[in-house]
Amino acid sequence: MIRLLLADDENLIRTALAALLGLEDDLEVVAQAASGAEALAMARAHRPDVAVLDLQMPDRDGISVAGDLAEALPGCGVVIVTGHGRAGHLKRALSAGVRGFLPKTVNAAVLAQVVRTVHTGGRYVDPELAAEAISAGDSPLTPREADVLELAAGGATVEEIAAKVHLSVGTVRNHLSSAAGKLGAANRHAAVDAARRHGWI
Repeated sequence: MIRLLLADDENLIRTALAALLGLEDDLEVVAQAASGAEALAMARAHRPDVAVLDLQMPDRDGISVAGDLAEALPGCGVVIVTGHGRAGHLKRALSAGVRGFLPKTVNAAVLAQVVRTVHTGGRYVDPELAAEAISAGDSPLTPREADVLELAAGGATVEEIAAKVHLSVGTVRNHLSSAAGKLGAANRHAAVDAARRHGWI
């Protein structure tokens, strides 16, 4: 029996998915979560074999949760499902150790098969998302620029960002300016929009 954790902040989708996957003879949903923090807590408590995580959750994205899961439960395979996958999301997910990545438009039978594939050590990436990722190329942002833009996306001031990432205010401004320049954006708000559109933050 493959033990599953499902994490999605949309209750209707999560409970419907749990019901559909529960119909499979070899799958058992042992825990559900509505946020990234809850997903990690449930994973530690129930030790699932595979975690199926929504990409977008209210407190954090599924990719960062996957990174923490890899440390807390190295044996737990992770599948990301998304309603709006971008090329950059896929690359970040694979770097975080995610072994399955697919859109929410797939049916439950496909998801069940992907769970089995990931559980046995395999990988599955939706072919359309893979093709987009290849054609989009790599992010021009440095990891620090991406971090600073991510914090700016949350509405933090330059001073707040500087305090969070332990940099001077001037250095944060330089990173924001550099990121905007690389993305052809007029300001940091436009840079955030461009980076999100590509899935780079």
